[in-house]
Amino acid sequence: MPAKFYITSSIFFFVYLLHGGVLLKEDRISAKQPNVIIFMTDDQGYGDMGAHGHPVLRTPNMDRLHAESVRFADFHVDPSCAPTRSALMTGKYAHRVRVWHTIAGGSYLRSSEVTMADIFKHNGYRTGIFGKWHLGSNFPYRPIDRGFSEWLGQGGGGTGTTPDWFDNDRVNDHYLHNGEWVKKEGYGPDVFFDAAIDFILREQEDPFFVYFPTFLPHSPHTVPDPSWADYYLDHVKPSLAFYFATIEHLDRNLGRLYKVLEEEDLLDDTILIFLSDNGGAADTAAFYNAGMRGNKGQVYEGGHRVPFFIRWTNGQLEHGSDVADLTAHFDLLPTLVELCALELPSKIDFDGRSFAQQLRDPSLRLPERTLFVDLQRTFQPRKSDQTVVAMTSRWRLLVNQEELYDIWNDPGQQVNVIQEHPNVVEKLRADFDRYWDRVSPGNRERAQIIVGDNRAPETFLHAADWHISTHTRNRSGSILETPSSALQIPWNHWRVAVGLGAEIGGSWLIRPVEPGLYRFEVRRWPREAATPIRGVPQFDKQVDSWGADGAKTKLIYPIDYGATDLEFLALPATKVQLRVGESVFVKPVSEDCQSVIFEMELGEDSVEVEGLFLDCEDRVLAGVFYVYCSKVQ
Repeated sequence: MPAKFYITSSIFFFVYLLHGGVLLKEDRISAKQPNVIIFMTDDQGYGDMGAHGHPVLRTPNMDRLHAESVRFADFHVDPSCAPTRSALMTGKYAHRVRVWHTIAGGSYLRSSEVTMADIFKHNGYRTGIFGKWHLGSNFPYRPIDRGFSEWLGQGGGGTGTTPDWFDNDRVNDHYLHNGEWVKKEGYGPDVFFDAAIDFILREQEDPFFVYFPTFLPHSPHTVPDPSWADYYLDHVKPSLAFYFATIEHLDRNLGRLYKVLEEEDLLDDTILIFLSDNGGAADTAAFYNAGMRGNKGQVYEGGHRVPFFIRWTNGQLEHGSDVADLTAHFDLLPTLVELCALELPSKIDFDGRSFAQQLRDPSLRLPERTLFVDLQRTFQPRKSDQTVVAMTSRWRLLVNQEELYDIWNDPGQQVNVIQEHPNVVEKLRADFDRYWDRVSPGNRERAQIIVGDNRAPETFLHAADWHISTHTRNRSGSILETPSSALQIPWNHWRVAVGLGAEIGGSWLIRPVEPGLYRFEVRRWPREAATPIRGVPQFDKQVDSWGADGAKTKLIYPIDYGATDLEFLALPATKVQLRVGESVFVKPVSEDCQSVIFEMELGEDSVEVEGLFLDCEDRVLAGVFYVYCSKVQ
């Protein structure tokens, strides 16, 4: 009966979407649609809240939301940041939409994909994002290019990554507001909450969609006041204490959001959703992981099973109940389309399915299906090399690792039963073959960054997006073999500053908006550092944030990596070599210059751009870290 009911209702809903455009528009006129807030934390594991049994953490507002929501007990995302966000925004597997990493250009969500924000905007919603986008830092991949009318964020994957402002440390930072850098006082999470609340209270005649992907509790675990961690320092080591302190602070801000929604009489008609983007980091998962094996970056349960709650009083949901069915992040968009009666701007072939029925009948089991969590993170993926788990409600098959777990009887995944269930393995491998055929076309096809468009007159190319190509050379000048992983890439400003990964080098793929003369400004340091190519930065910013070792910090990542003794690397560069397509240009570097400018004619075709810093004997010192590109008017 449940399966028959699901199929019947799904067919009805498909026909309704296909033929009911006029009705949907009339619905929007006759009755205001619900508001939607998606609150997504960053690196918060399933166990990292009081409601899930954490022995130390204080999270009263998360616990309240847990109590007042429909909870999904078997909800899964990807094992890392950008892939999860791409699936959430599109209703499709991350692998299928070609988001395969957090760096190396692997985080760019293709501009051809329709996003959740596109759909809400198409239906008359005000759309805002406050926090971590991580799906492309250049046009046409930014939030304001993807359906969001309001955007407040920081660069790329978070504070201190190379698209970010150089000396941001989460206190009194610079922020991207609709594509322009602005300075704002205060602690980063509070700045985002304030902006989100301001957006919610603005122009209340239209419903709002707020996507609130926080940067916390992802490292760096810096705070404006070290006393925030005092309670936790009595229970755990300093690094965990500061991590827990940031979660508690997020919880306070969730309480602030609750209060505003209640005071403005918005709470009951707002769909409030809470989830995390992946499992907890290794040290936090080792402390408490709700009995699960694994952590962020792994395909065991602890890497991708996360908290997921949804609350909507006026939607007549069965609050306080648990849904046991296997569910995933790409199911959310089809569900919101149904709950909010949204009209699709174009036909979408979702990988996910709506769980709207289960919100009102949590005991309902939808038809069995096999889902996949795919780590990806390799430049040249081969089917046989994939780190991927095939999941059903009962089974977890690590496809290429020869491991099978009965999650009903072994939730901690301690006993490999692959020899005992050959029929299960055979079926799941066949399901994986079908999955691979669906998601692998276009594997690792590079995203093209558009340069010279009036909507983004200047493009910022940075080392986190380096693609390691056949042209990549090491410091001796010999061509490198393409590595299997992008982890060597200097993806944050600190790695750039101390030279970690500098010898790798890499390229960017750009496409001119039209033929013409283009300008390339090549730098060792970003503009705001105001430092010569051969020099090292001197910080002017007041030191604002505290790290987990109890010391104030100017540049954030040394605290997290335990490498504060590493000095910034001065490159004795005498030349810059810039390759654009098949053309190679070389210019000298003077003693005090901060940049070297190249101007050249580009056609209409895409071209690869790669720069190298050379010494006086033409040896490669490092790849070029930062390039500002624009069309000459």
